[in-house]
Amino acid sequence: MKIAISGKGGTGKTTLAGILVHLFKKDGYKVLAVDADPDANLASAIGIIPELSLSIKPISEQRQLIKERTGANPRQFGQLFKLNPTVSDIPDDFSLDFQGIKLLVMGAVQKGGEGCACPENVLLKNLLSEIILHRNEVVIVDMEAGIEHLGRATAKSIDKMLILVEPGARSIDTARTIIKLGQEIGLQDFGIVGNKVRNVQQADWIERQFEAETVLGSIPYSDAIQEADIQQRHLFEAMDAGLLVEFEKIYHKL
Repeated sequence: MKIAISGKGGTGKTTLAGILVHLFKKDGYKVLAVDADPDANLASAIGIIPELSLSIKPISEQRQLIKERTGANPRQFGQLFKLNPTVSDIPDDFSLDFQGIKLLVMGAVQKGGEGCACPENVLLKNLLSEIILHRNEVVIVDMEAGIEHLGRATAKSIDKMLILVEPGARSIDTARTIIKLGQEIGLQDFGIVGNKVRNVQQADWIERQFEAETVLGSIPYSDAIQEADIQQRHLFEAMDAGLLVEFEKIYHKL
């Protein structure tokens, strides 16, 4: 399966990605976790200790790699460079292996106003396409609140776009925008997951905002998860049995 996770900042995308990584691994799947959020925190959510996660250099900052593959210097404009650089070896050669989980940190995609047609963007987008289209393992992509990384071919090959939603109008609006933009480039299968839900009324309210078949469930607010996140502790091990059941329900629906 190829799963992308998006939503408004702070809704818990990275937490869900980190938990799903461990649930797939526990069931015997090979898993490649891709941190495609500029505010890269997936390593911490997976349980990688800070000393090790700090050693990870995002692909967007691998200047020598970018120049070697695209034929142009990163962060310089007005250059000629390859639009289809070789990237198939990068996930294996540049990912961190942690307890059988591979983690690849992509780094920031430059926005349009900063020059989107640059060597590092071309490399990142080709790399994500390679991962989604050709990797023979479960791929979980922790994305920012948008679809900047996705081209049409990539989007059509994603099995499920999960969108995290917390109780609040802005989070709902962001989710609807992501669905609209995703549909425009060919994404067809969306899943809504409520998070930080404090009662049945909030869960029901979130469910009423979307088509019923797209809602996969709601995760209750957890002080344990918040505290583990602050302390950069292993989220999967911080959960109590009741909270784990809620994550497992969403996992089994996937």
